[in-house]
Amino acid sequence: MRRDTSNDKEDKPAGSPAVAGSQTLLRGLDMLDKVVDGPVKLAELSQRMELTRSTTHRLANALINRGFLTHLPRDGYQLGPKLIQLGFLAQSQADIVQIARPRIEELAAQTEDTVHLGRMENDQALYLDKIPGRRRVDISSRIGDRQPLTSTGLGKALLIDAQEAEWERLFDDDQAGGAPRADRATWFERMRGYAGAGHAFDLEENEDQIRCVAAPVRDVSGRIVAAISVSSAAQYMDDDRMTTLSADVRETANAISRDLGWTPDAKPARGRR
Repeated sequence: MRRDTSNDKEDKPAGSPAVAGSQTLLRGLDMLDKVVDGPVKLAELSQRMELTRSTTHRLANALINRGFLTHLPRDGYQLGPKLIQLGFLAQSQADIVQIARPRIEELAAQTEDTVHLGRMENDQALYLDKIPGRRRVDISSRIGDRQPLTSTGLGKALLIDAQEAEWERLFDDDQAGGAPRADRATWFERMRGYAGAGHAFDLEENEDQIRCVAAPVRDVSGRIVAAISVSSAAQYMDDDRMTTLSADVRETANAISRDLGWTPDAKPARGRR
């Protein structure tokens, strides 16, 4: 039978409470991780925690009293309502521009090209931030600009998870609204490729002689909430360099996503009709 050593350090003489308190806190946090995938019964939770049932039960009850866990009589322990509240508060306090800024500054320095951050708003790509590159390339975009989703790399990255019916609606709306003319069949073929690759290109479709590589940024649920792009003159963005840049842009977008709480397995399945 496993020996319960949970109180060994907690019963130490005066001078060690900080150590004991830290150990209890870490155990509580570990317990939250153990039930993250769904309800867990006491015996299984005890095994996962490598503690006796009595210690596991006592620790779980403390978390229940604070709202971090709940107990379902037939199913076991699961995450509690306090975490929902904290999650909403954390999300409301997360400023994506502030979070992304160090990442996109690093990407701009690495590539020497202009980096944008944007999100979707009212069926347009809204530019939230811009880090100018070191090259003498005039990129006409400005923070606060709104551009067509279907002709910009940033916009296409924002649409990677959308159904084709949504692509069709937005493509038709943009074409009717004055976006640069595009061949429908070519656009859809490219978008299917972008959806599979996890990044998108602007091949001088929105601005003459300007190309870009873009990738989506996801939140904790896996939903696309923003996108980043690297833009430069076509002379610096031949096909080979765009292919090479794609990995760097995706890596930076994924790093920002992780800062927002995303994990790779949170990516939603992409629906198609």
